[in-house]
Amino acid sequence: MRALVVALAALAFPASAVAGPCGLPDGAPVWVDFGATEVESVLARPGIVAAASTGEYPARLRAQGAQTVYWDMNLRSRVGTTTEPFDPATIEERAHRLFVFAASQTACATPWIALNELFGANLETPWTPNNAQYRANVLTLVRALAAQGARPFLLISSTPYTGTEEAAAWWRAVAAVSDVVPEVYFHGRSLAAQGPLLANRRLRAGLRRGVARLVEVGIPVTRIGLMLGFQSAAGTGGREGLLPREEWFRVVKWQALAAREIAAEMNVATVWSWGWGTYSEAGRDPDKPDAACAYLWARNAQLCNAPARLGEEFNASRVEGQLRLPGSAMCKIGASTIGINAIAKLNRVVQDRDVAYSALLARLAGSTGARVTSRDVLAAERAVIALRFGGSRSSYVAALAKSRATVDVARGVLADQLRQRRLAAKLRVPGPSAASIAGFYFSYPELLVRTVEAAPSAWWLAGRRTGLAISSFAPERLFSVPAGQRANVATLEGSFAVRPLDLARPLGTVSFSELRPTISAVLKQHARLEAAGRWSASRQSALLDEATCRRDDLPQPALIELTDFLPFLELPG
Repeated sequence: MRALVVALAALAFPASAVAGPCGLPDGAPVWVDFGATEVESVLARPGIVAAASTGEYPARLRAQGAQTVYWDMNLRSRVGTTTEPFDPATIEERAHRLFVFAASQTACATPWIALNELFGANLETPWTPNNAQYRANVLTLVRALAAQGARPFLLISSTPYTGTEEAAAWWRAVAAVSDVVPEVYFHGRSLAAQGPLLANRRLRAGLRRGVARLVEVGIPVTRIGLMLGFQSAAGTGGREGLLPREEWFRVVKWQALAAREIAAEMNVATVWSWGWGTYSEAGRDPDKPDAACAYLWARNAQLCNAPARLGEEFNASRVEGQLRLPGSAMCKIGASTIGINAIAKLNRVVQDRDVAYSALLARLAGSTGARVTSRDVLAAERAVIALRFGGSRSSYVAALAKSRATVDVARGVLADQLRQRRLAAKLRVPGPSAASIAGFYFSYPELLVRTVEAAPSAWWLAGRRTGLAISSFAPERLFSVPAGQRANVATLEGSFAVRPLDLARPLGTVSFSELRPTISAVLKQHARLEAAGRWSASRQSALLDEATCRRDDLPQPALIELTDFLPFLELPG
């Protein structure tokens, strides 16, 4: 059967035209553009693969250097609809007629055939008997076309339902013989309003989802294409009334660049464009040829000279909003970066790449709220070594190594604590309620309390030079220095000259009135730190609006306490 069909088709055009892939490009992706007559002046040239249908128009495109594939505008005329499917006994004959016509129109014995478009791609199973027959008809059609030597492309205009094995198996059966091309359309005015960074990220994310839904059910990327829409009628996606025209051309450019990025990233087979034709008065748009030029230029500057054609008002940047990063960077946020190596080093400690990534975003956010110098960090490091390791640096380094941390990683964690405290000190919070103060007093009778002199005044003494210090909140060393002896105590807030005036005793043995000022200070400091956390979360989210990250893999805003993984780095007080 197939040999007979090829032989018959060969009679319609010269032998040279039927050899090989009929002049279509090798490799992936192949870019295919809907060859509407409205944009013939732009598409009729070498380097273009145009999807066209009937009449002498496809031959005219080829005569001017373009290659052609066949566009079947009405799949329903081959298989019926979801409510009125055709008699399944007629489908193979319909496929044969379509194949022969497509072969003659494309001058190719093995034509590519775009099938526009599957109805009800999003319908869940169990399907109605009519829809089940419709799906069976579509499957029969693409199998019959492939058996005769065609390469069918099934276009889908809604999110494909793949939630059951029955549905997923149908998609896999189609992909065994046909490409599947999700139509991923965007609202032009919405994209323009977002600006280049967020709009391009949104475009790439949408295109990735279009591919991923199919890959997840076992369809290979070699059978997946993507279709972009540049239609002009309102309510259909595309331009959606976007003005001025240069803004529309800019959005068209972004879509081409996004498609090029995702096609390379995910190795999809084809990228299609639609929307260049006019099918209603509402869709009439004299800017279509210029928009098509912008689209071609963005993906390959040799195809159309958009800057010259569109003038100085056209934004001719091909890098705005694109994934352009230094080789060592995972993310670029403003003038700062989150490095790939930094994530890897922290990941060795936390054993979760996403946690490490989020912690570094939080660090970057904190650096915009409070300044910490290397001198500050080294002072904190000395304090940790003195307090936790008896002054032994080698013991400190050994403890870090046991936790899979380096000195640099530890200094980053210390800097995080310093920034958090300094940011908290700037924030205004209301004082604690009387009930909260009383609740603390009666909840923690076992904590230790000691009367201490300190210079300068400290928050853990309620801002005084002499007061009651509470363990777990004041520096630990205060509770080991002998009464009456002077000492210097290093904290995250700096160094304090201290002298304990009495022995430590349980909080429950001290009167509420004496402890009230210190408890109030502790609760207020806690409120400040919580406020600093809220500030950090908000700042992290805001920074993501400025972020360019590899493959748009953004860190998730989170409040990560890295001292949970390196507890000996935590310094109270």
